[in-house]
Amino acid sequence: MVFESSPFIEKLIELKRVSKVVKGGKRLKLYACVVVGDGTGNVGIGHSKSSEVAPAIRKATESAKKKMMKVDVTEGTILHPVTGKFCASIVILKPALTGTGIIASSAVRAVCEAAGIRNILTKSLGSNNPTNLARATINGLKSIRSVAEVAEMRNKPIEYFMRKKHEKATSDTEEKPD
Repeated sequence: MVFESSPFIEKLIELKRVSKVVKGGKRLKLYACVVVGDGTGNVGIGHSKSSEVAPAIRKATESAKKKMMKVDVTEGTILHPVTGKFCASIVILKPALTGTGIIASSAVRAVCEAAGIRNILTKSLGSNNPTNLARATINGLKSIRSVAEVAEMRNKPIEYFMRKKHEKATSDTEEKPD
């Protein structure tokens, strides 16, 4: 039997034992949190519980595939700085130049790699729970606006924003007189 490799990038963020106390004692289960992406801007996160490891991971992966969303990734980074928050976790995401890599904690790194982001700077504040950090990262990535969306919100042509970027780039390269 030949297994085809999945086109998705699947990363396990957290696997832990959880227990429910009932009249007869404790009922143990395993909790799995998985992030799934295609490496081109689609990413999703899912979590699940089961009495064994394999079913918990499989169910979490299926849940993540159902919850996938599109993220604007330009030249391997994000368009502008954003902040994501979930419960007590706050994640600050900043675009970075090519060659910087992913400067992030393991949970935030997994989300960025699955989304196809190759260059980014991040800072985690508050709680360092891996599941909450991953969900805060997803919330931050959801809040990224494309140039077209910003232009439409501000009632300006897209060229207005591109011109500023182009003017800034040309002014940096021009020589300054002594």
